[in-house]
Amino acid sequence: MKQIEKPVTIDEGDSFKVVLSKYGASALDKQENLSELIGETVGQLDIENGVISFDNIDLPIQILGFYAQELNQWSWAWGSEDIFPKDLISASSQVKAIGDEFNISEFNCEVIQSDFNACHTLAMAAVSILDMDAYYAVSEEGLDIFVAIDSDLIVENNSVEKFRDTFATFQKNFNVYPKIAFESYTKLKGYEYKAQSDFSVAKLGESRIIVGFTERGNVTHIQMLLEED
Repeated sequence: MKQIEKPVTIDEGDSFKVVLSKYGASALDKQENLSELIGETVGQLDIENGVISFDNIDLPIQILGFYAQELNQWSWAWGSEDIFPKDLISASSQVKAIGDEFNISEFNCEVIQSDFNACHTLAMAAVSILDMDAYYAVSEEGLDIFVAIDSDLIVENNSVEKFRDTFATFQKNFNVYPKIAFESYTKLKGYEYKAQSDFSVAKLGESRIIVGFTERGNVTHIQMLLEED
């Protein structure tokens, strides 16, 4: 009988680092899809209508939270019903529920002392866990408001090269567990994953991405084998 692969889920006892390892590469992938749509255009937030606009492109949003620059402080939107419309913070409330269920303080603590980069990791994890399409940060009067976006206008780029480069960038620039990240990214993209003692393989059709790991789980090399024409 063929063994059924374990899907990507949050498990009891997972720290935020583990959660980010599982979901962050997929989120970075989504951000690159958004960038291909909007280019260098700066988004304009319209909370009243629940959209963010990039010139003539309007995308529906959920408000995740905001970062107060002077205080170095992140606040989840689920704690700000007096500021934001309730229907725009439902995604944020889902994140809190996950934090409550799995005892992840980064998700269920309303206010967190943080830096700006850490806010991006919170938004990345939230967007990928909720299977939304991207996030964006809008600067307004000393606040950076982070919104999640869900729109069919954001088209996936599923090239083998992008998969390789996204994983390479993610494991290099974020404090994560690379081996967990590679397995989870592969599965979240719907690709077949195989693991050996010192390397793992993602099968993208007839192409392969092979990643070597040390005993501690750090990346030694990334190899790409493309499908022959």
